[in-house]
Amino acid sequence: MYSIASCLCALSLLSFTAAAPAAIDSSSAPAVGGVPSDTPLPPVASETTSAAASTATVPFASTDPNFPLWSLDGGGNPAPIREGLGASILGPANHALDYENPDLLAPPTTDAGTVSNAKWPFALSHNRLQTGGWARQQNIDEMPISTSMASVNMRLEAGAIRELHWHKTSEWAYVLSGSTQVTSVDSEGRNFLATVGPGDLWFFPPGIPHSLQATNDSADGTEFLLVFDDGAFSEDATFLLTDWLAHVPYEVIQKNFQANADAFAHIPAAELYIFPGAAPDPHAVAPASPQGQVPNPYAFALSQVNATKLSGGSVKIVDSTTFTVATTIAAAEVTVEPGAIRELHWHPTMDEWSFFLEGEGRVTIFASQGNARTFSYQAGDIGFVPAAMGHYVENTGNTTLKYLEIFPSDRFQDISLNQWLALTPPELVKAHLGLSDDTIASLSKTKPVVVGPS
Repeated sequence: MYSIASCLCALSLLSFTAAAPAAIDSSSAPAVGGVPSDTPLPPVASETTSAAASTATVPFASTDPNFPLWSLDGGGNPAPIREGLGASILGPANHALDYENPDLLAPPTTDAGTVSNAKWPFALSHNRLQTGGWARQQNIDEMPISTSMASVNMRLEAGAIRELHWHKTSEWAYVLSGSTQVTSVDSEGRNFLATVGPGDLWFFPPGIPHSLQATNDSADGTEFLLVFDDGAFSEDATFLLTDWLAHVPYEVIQKNFQANADAFAHIPAAELYIFPGAAPDPHAVAPASPQGQVPNPYAFALSQVNATKLSGGSVKIVDSTTFTVATTIAAAEVTVEPGAIRELHWHPTMDEWSFFLEGEGRVTIFASQGNARTFSYQAGDIGFVPAAMGHYVENTGNTTLKYLEIFPSDRFQDISLNQWLALTPPELVKAHLGLSDDTIASLSKTKPVVVGPS
């Protein structure tokens, strides 16, 4: 989504390093645009172009590093002090949280203005404990910035069942561990059954009834991440089979199913939600339906897709072009090696909801008008970047960073800063940034996506 480097260091990783200013006798230079006369001017335009030299109207940006000042794996003591600014904490402090959030306690000097909180650890979500598993959620109550997406982290012991249910929203899922058998029936009476393993997905459109059950291929059962395309979604507002029938007069149930008097005498008086069950047959198939099976599978084996290898990591993208039924949620599974970054970019019209699976990362969100804020993330954390806001994801740890980028859209789209500059007339880029011809030539006309250490 989402220390080793500051925003400026990230720019240098993308080969955007500005050329050193040419030697100029500033003692005779007049003040321009309110800038003192001793402020260095940008380099003179190359003789190979007819473009005029840029005129400085503001000072050059600082090239001082803005590394995180401490890390989880040792080094540094948390304190709200950077470059002579701030002071020590004299009162109580939660050092565990301070260690996890160096960019909040001692933010880089490039942070400015206000950006809403864009981090939520699932560890802070209330957990609903059931016989056979648990569930904890995140929505706008926990993270108000995340208006377009919400999520649930769910665990089922082997054989345990998330009862038959449906939602008003789409349900997109990523399996974290173990295997889950999913079933459903669509509005045409076509049915579906599949077993989904680690790194695989399922997707159910709004209103499609379905169930989830842990297999016993692992003694620990299964755990998965659910994402819904509505930030106000609540798991407690799910339409459950048992909850519904418990609130229908018994004679209506009997009449509906044309059943004898005691056929439904043992239905639960309240919802089951998550409950134990016998592990499903791993070779089970859906019951034969006169209408057949759903034409587009509700499951997708993302774990079997070859990742695109990049200089600093890898990426897998899945949207409606490959997982045709997933028409409202697209995603990318990204890895970033130590010292590398998911390049500076933005998503034109889509919010990005992210989930960190492994490692440690850092994200600076640029919200325009001088507003920027940096967040630190660890495994189990949720991030969010509103549509069109510039950002990067930097690996700040010593192991591979792995995370998900998820979007409320049928297609994955992003704009690469590197590619944008490479495909813009060079003279225009020079006028903005004072880059040399060599730096201009090194810009990438294809998206780097994940950039390795320099």
